[in-house]
Amino acid sequence: MNKTDNWASGDLYEPYVGRWSRLVAKEFLKWIDVPTRSHWLDVGCGTGALSHAILDTCDPQTVKGIDRSDDFVAYARNKVNDPRATFEVGDAQSLPVDSELYDSAISGLVLNFVPQPEKMISEMIRAVKEEGVVAVYVWDYADKMQLMRYFWDAAIALDPAVADLDESPRFPVCNPDALRELFQKAGLNQVETRAIDVDTHFKDFDDYWNPFLGGQGPAPGYAMSLSEEKRTQLRERIRAGLPFASDGLIPLMARAWAVRGMKE
Repeated sequence: MNKTDNWASGDLYEPYVGRWSRLVAKEFLKWIDVPTRSHWLDVGCGTGALSHAILDTCDPQTVKGIDRSDDFVAYARNKVNDPRATFEVGDAQSLPVDSELYDSAISGLVLNFVPQPEKMISEMIRAVKEEGVVAVYVWDYADKMQLMRYFWDAAIALDPAVADLDESPRFPVCNPDALRELFQKAGLNQVETRAIDVDTHFKDFDDYWNPFLGGQGPAPGYAMSLSEEKRTQLRERIRAGLPFASDGLIPLMARAWAVRGMKE
């Protein structure tokens, strides 16, 4: 993991991508169509966005969230007040759960940050019962995750060496072909992929820019590593490239790539 890939504060993560992940989660859960009263495992649960969506829309029996960040787990425990949900610190590549216990193992926006994604998928498969569903979604960093694309395109224009930090080339798994291949090689059946698009409308430039000052993730981590002068140059370069509406709204979109498969 790159030194700018800092994930620790739930309060700073939420305005950056947590709020948009929640929109993707709703469509993702409709698509994977897990029966009600199921037992769910949320791998890399972060602030609990996906777990919260499961509780709200899927009528689960239980939801177990696992994340390697103590602070994220504490945030999820504080924010998700539902007796059906529990959260625990743990490694996605060695899940602290019994085998064949869950009806579904899912994950949102985590797979590409795991050093060995195939181990994470193997562990998710181990955790689910026969005919259990395994599914994940990741951002389309290369194209339609626009809030990040505008950031990195401006940063690279100012300093071409920054291309090494851009999520797009760093995370080649974040496309449907790679995700499908990963699931099929892991032995899952009925593997399908799809794009999930959501609107990411920012009320003004501050609404867009301020989350990058929180240091959560590669782009904000890079922004906060800059001197004040260079950060100002980056800010103004981004501002000049964004598509502002007449009322100051910045109408962007975000695409996630989702994949699902069944254990048989």
